[in-house]
Amino acid sequence: MSNITNEIIELGLIAAIEQAENSWREGGIPIGSTLLNEDGVIVARGHNQRVQSGDPTAHAEVDCVRKAGRRRDWHRLTLISTLSPCAMCSGTTILFKIPRVIIGENKTFLGAEDWMIKCGIVLTVLDDPRCIALMERMKREKPDLWAEDIGE
Repeated sequence: MSNITNEIIELGLIAAIEQAENSWREGGIPIGSTLLNEDGVIVARGHNQRVQSGDPTAHAEVDCVRKAGRRRDWHRLTLISTLSPCAMCSGTTILFKIPRVIIGENKTFLGAEDWMIKCGIVLTVLDDPRCIALMERMKREKPDLWAEDIGE
């Protein structure tokens, strides 16, 4: 993980934010994710596609993992997500033994961070104002869709 600098994290986060914005433009939920290899190269990008696909499991992190395809280097990757991963996305991260997760924000939604930490995953929460603004807009403009997404 030593090759991943703050600048590379920022580039990965920008790409995840772009994914979240893509989802919003498509009428979906504005959450995006990226996977970086140990050299900081983005190997996959994903965004929440629950609305677009009708698939309740099509969260950003799961979409990103699906797009990464079959691989054996999960244990050397870093997952970046604009929002704190829910239990399903945290479980996916744990299952594939992804050792590091960078979270854009966890103020609007706190996922299963304690579970990931208990499983040895290193978490970094950025409290990024761009990520917070995405979810605050979602909650303000489409509260029913947000409630559906988090199971309320």
